[in-house]
Amino acid sequence: MSDEIMEIAAESTRGGFFLIAGSALSTIIMAVASILVARFLGAELYGQYTLALVIPQILFLFADLGINQGIIKYTSSLHKQGETTRIIKIIKYGILLKSSAGIVISIISYMCSGILSSALLQRPELAPYIKIASISILFYTIFATLTSAFVGLAKTEYNALVSIVQATAKALFSILLVLLGFGVLGAIVGYVASYGAAIVAGALLLIAVINSLKGNGFQKSNSNVKDLKELIKYGTPLYISMLLTGFIPFYQSIVLAFFTSDIDIGNFKASANFIALMAVVTTPISTALLPAFSKLNSSFNHGIRHFFKLANKYTTLLILPITFLMITFSHEIVKTIYGSTYNSAPTFLATYCIIFLLAGMGYLTLTSLFNGMGDTKTTLKMNLITFLGFLTLAPPLTQSYKVIGLILSLIIANALGTTYGAYIGVKKFQIEFDKHSILKVYLCSIVSTIPVYILLRLTDLPNLISIVIGGFLYIFTYITLIPLTKAVTATELKAIALGMQRIKILAYATKLLLKYQQKILKI
Repeated sequence: MSDEIMEIAAESTRGGFFLIAGSALSTIIMAVASILVARFLGAELYGQYTLALVIPQILFLFADLGINQGIIKYTSSLHKQGETTRIIKIIKYGILLKSSAGIVISIISYMCSGILSSALLQRPELAPYIKIASISILFYTIFATLTSAFVGLAKTEYNALVSIVQATAKALFSILLVLLGFGVLGAIVGYVASYGAAIVAGALLLIAVINSLKGNGFQKSNSNVKDLKELIKYGTPLYISMLLTGFIPFYQSIVLAFFTSDIDIGNFKASANFIALMAVVTTPISTALLPAFSKLNSSFNHGIRHFFKLANKYTTLLILPITFLMITFSHEIVKTIYGSTYNSAPTFLATYCIIFLLAGMGYLTLTSLFNGMGDTKTTLKMNLITFLGFLTLAPPLTQSYKVIGLILSLIIANALGTTYGAYIGVKKFQIEFDKHSILKVYLCSIVSTIPVYILLRLTDLPNLISIVIGGFLYIFTYITLIPLTKAVTATELKAIALGMQRIKILAYATKLLLKYQQKILKI
């Protein structure tokens, strides 16, 4: 493994950690805040608050323009080349484009709030709230641009910090204003203001980062409107992809409404909430890999091939055990959180988790590869195949097999898109999959469930205790089997150790773990 690949892998590990940590902490803060706001407002007012945010949050999709990933791609590659001037211009162009789109869509949302609240929500009385919430569209676009710049500049800790600032500000402002008697209005103002606070924090941090780059003697290069055109060209396929992906949940709801009962829909939504939590891990991984691939020269096929092989294997090593834990404890998880009334949710959750078993095929890494190489058209084709597959399969499968049919259509559609991506990756970039090692990871993940199933069968522990004890049992078995079966090599453990050394919080704990695995590897 070359020093360059080791360095990029270590930086990706560090970046992924901060992105996951930031995503997890902000999610927890917002979840607690949502519970408190819901309690203080009551069911009726909280329902109004939730509905008032639906329109602006849908319109977020139209304001992205695919620019966020473009900023990550170009800032990371230019950062490696030391072209400070172009980095600054790319970020400025990104903010300009996103802000322009945000302003236009915010105005549309504001001006059409009456029509939208009546036609889509059937609640014209929510129009004043939607007008205020419309400001969040502009604020969110700037917020997302700043956080993307931090990822591209290898400052993922700032991305995490700004996300936590936004979540904390939302919690403080919303709760305070509701307690002061402003009701739904206060909660919405708190929501909007939180993005304003995050923008201020993000802008200050970004200025500091850019100033430090200038002070490091980075070379300057001439740049003009060509960078702007390049950013738009890069982002357009991703923008279309995002719109296609964003349509799927709405189409999904329509299909469910036609072919399933309210009880089934409730159980499905309950299981989908846990799947959404997986995004706390999966999204940061894909995000962290984008700048990594961007730093690799597209003409250096050996480096691309080697890094993809490594990245896909590491991703599979992390995602599969989480997936099998969710499947194994689906019953206990649902009963602990929702109680005994959601009888079908455990089955739906376990089935839905199968989608993450596509990780070994590149489900979470292929789009980062293509986007990092600037081949966003292939990403669009992958998403189009997934979209058309789901569009075609969902109605007949849901009609025949109800919710399970819908979930199967999602899995099959994503498998089709991923298979196409893998084919293009092999053909165009000569990527390789570490088939033997990945197969061992699948086997280790499955075998590790055996002691857990024995525990669940032979004991009658409370659900939460079963999850905790069984979880530790699974993890211990898994981390033992992985080196025992030679699913990882000594060099790969060394690369992981190098990445973890850059994260002081994890350095000591992972050092013990890696020593344990290295000893087993020698058996």
